[in-house]
Amino acid sequence: MFAQLLANSLIAGSIYALIAIGFSVIYRTVRFFHFAHGVVYTSGAYVAYSVVIGMGLPPIVGFVVGVLLAGVVGVAIDRLVYYPLRKHKASNLVFLIASFGVFIFIQNLIQLIYGAQILSIRTGPVKVGHSVFGAIITDIQILILVVSLALSLGLWLYIKYTRLGKAMRAVADDPMAASVVGIYPEKIITAAFAIGSMLAGAAGVLIAYETNLEPTMGMNAVLKGIIASIIGGIGSIPGAMFGGFFLGIAENFGIWKIQAGWKDSIAFAILIIFLLIRPGGIMGIKTDKERL
Repeated sequence: MFAQLLANSLIAGSIYALIAIGFSVIYRTVRFFHFAHGVVYTSGAYVAYSVVIGMGLPPIVGFVVGVLLAGVVGVAIDRLVYYPLRKHKASNLVFLIASFGVFIFIQNLIQLIYGAQILSIRTGPVKVGHSVFGAIITDIQILILVVSLALSLGLWLYIKYTRLGKAMRAVADDPMAASVVGIYPEKIITAAFAIGSMLAGAAGVLIAYETNLEPTMGMNAVLKGIIASIIGGIGSIPGAMFGGFFLGIAENFGIWKIQAGWKDSIAFAILIIFLLIRPGGIMGIKTDKERL
């Protein structure tokens, strides 16, 4: 039982980590809660469904197309909605309200196109999972864990050591100073939305291959991603990754002796505890210069 709970925790945590990291990359750059991140996650899953089920293409093609188009959706949201607000120097509250509006609009658009019914990408017979230290793990679950770890580590190295990554950190710390040294903040913001949205899309496609799709799936996902990023210290990529796995472990072990319906309540209880005990999260939050 312990081994199975641990396996379930790591798989759920890897999805939370991808969402949280994508959310943190965007938040680190624009400094507001991009709540529409949840429907970007959903759009990636539905694009993969269209490619695999609608077009009959292989799942790997669905994954690639879903991730790329999720990045396009994220950038489109920024250019069409957030950019005009930035030009008018809108407050964070206006950005948050706009983000909610985008979330509702795209969620309803997805429901209009695909319907409200639950859909599934999985085809063919159900295969028996692998036994690993007493836990049963399927091929898709192994893929979820491997892809999540690879993307998380790759992004952290990319932002830490590449020129674009250093530019993103510079814009996050001081956009004005960054523009003085030749860095165009709007280009960096576009890159942040593309990267963060593609991570959300990857999480959406992976979870779609494992479970089912429904238009409202983005709400729970973005809430878990936000909670995970806050636990780890919002704006920190290693912290978001840690927060995702911590949340997955806490939820799955928390429902060991109680009903599974309490899982979301456990997540919010953990958030409240962390905010009371350590407001900056595990990695810590600094007022003006959060660590990446």
